[in-house]
Amino acid sequence: MKKNSLQARIFRFGALFVSLVAIVIGISFYFIISHAIERQIGERALSIAITTAERQDIIAGFQSENPTEVLQPIATSIEKRIGAEYVVIGNKEGIRYAHPVKERIGQKMVGDDNEQALIYGKSYISEATGSLGTALRGKAPVFDESGEIIGVISVGFLKDNIALIFMQYVDNIAYIVVIAILIGTVGSSILARNIKKEIFNLEPSEIASLFTERNALIESVREGIIMVDANGVITMVNLAAHEILSLPEQTELVGRSIWEVIPNTNLPQVMESGENQFDRPMEIRGKKAIVNRIPIRVGDNIVGAVSSFRLQSDIDRLAEELSQVKRYTEALRAQTHEYNNFLYTISGLIQLNSYEEALSLIHVETAEHQSLIQFMTKHLQDPFLGGIVIGLLNRAKELKVRFVLDEDSYLEKLPKHLQKHLFVSIIGNLVTNGFEAVEGLLEDERIVRVFILDNGEEILIEVEDSGKGIEEGVLNDIWKEGVSTKKEENRGYGLVKVKENVNDLGGSIALERGDLGGALFIVSIPKGGYLHDKPN
Repeated sequence: MKKNSLQARIFRFGALFVSLVAIVIGISFYFIISHAIERQIGERALSIAITTAERQDIIAGFQSENPTEVLQPIATSIEKRIGAEYVVIGNKEGIRYAHPVKERIGQKMVGDDNEQALIYGKSYISEATGSLGTALRGKAPVFDESGEIIGVISVGFLKDNIALIFMQYVDNIAYIVVIAILIGTVGSSILARNIKKEIFNLEPSEIASLFTERNALIESVREGIIMVDANGVITMVNLAAHEILSLPEQTELVGRSIWEVIPNTNLPQVMESGENQFDRPMEIRGKKAIVNRIPIRVGDNIVGAVSSFRLQSDIDRLAEELSQVKRYTEALRAQTHEYNNFLYTISGLIQLNSYEEALSLIHVETAEHQSLIQFMTKHLQDPFLGGIVIGLLNRAKELKVRFVLDEDSYLEKLPKHLQKHLFVSIIGNLVTNGFEAVEGLLEDERIVRVFILDNGEEILIEVEDSGKGIEEGVLNDIWKEGVSTKKEENRGYGLVKVKENVNDLGGSIALERGDLGGALFIVSIPKGGYLHDKPN
């Protein structure tokens, strides 16, 4: 069964609600008016009864020889003048002296509601059933000159006739209710149409689907996205933003001030000016980034802003990845060359019938390879780092460099929120820099040592070489672009890239003179990320 549209449901519920309210108000209004009319008629009857009882001709009529002859014309005249159903006059015993039906004159008054007037001398309103039917009656005692009760005046309006008066108002109330329902129906239609327009003519199921798709789309984007409201409070942040900010995924950012997370943000300026900002360079928490900022508008009002950002290092990643591919290719080429030489040697030994020497050479090579694999399996289990280390080891063999992986090294797995390609770049550049530092030494003096350790809170990386170290003259400028200890052109970019990558990971790097006599680079990367900017 197909569901009604949102507009139809809003219209139906709105019209039904207004109709119910109008009907309830109409009924309540009817009862209020009926009670008010009944009270007014009762007070009118009482007032007439009191006024009639005080008339001197009425008092004189009671004292005449034939009270009926005097009082009946007076009662009939009053009855016609005020429009009452009856004006009845009775003596102290309740015997009628005047009545609209002449045949009932001389009979006892009906209703049993004369005691208050005849015994206690009170004037009051009562509702009782008399000889003409149920009526609303005003009763007043008649006093003589000495103050003695000599009779009673009863002015009555039949309930049936009062009901007819009520019905005269029912039509008016019904018209008002119908008009209110029509106005409510038209208003519900306009409201339903405007609500549907405000939500872009979408149905609730479509809105839910769009919300789900929007979340999936935002999470699929590799750029960091942060959205804030008009007060600068973060309302939405995607997973890529956590990664770029080097924060664990479980770190809650929604509900926090944007200044707390990114103190140098320009989102408030965007909300003030209302201008879009595209491809603006910015340093976010010590990292170079390219940022886009757009204000969020509802009509003519700016209710927030959204920022998307990507690290400058990501833009350089393709070049870096190409460089890594080149390094792996060179490592494979070196490995192929090394094994070709190894196979040629075995082939020569076999041709010379030196079988024992060939077997010994094979055993030595196999043992060395197995030792490396076992060490990597136990101490350096992350495949990214394991791959670059093995590649660098093969490159070292080709360059005749003794590559030492410290036996105290241990790293089980890199945290997910830390970008692994930056680790590969840091180690690759530092080790390559070490290879270049020892290339001018004698073959047995060429040593490069690598130490990688996860101590629980941070990841430590040490790269040391046996070269000449960093000259004092360039020590303070070694991290600047174009500064190098080598004489060739197009140098001085590797360490700059290392510094940028370390900053992107929220870490620090230090340079010292190592035990091997050359440079010792010490890198520290916090595993938990950081929330505030740290000084460089």
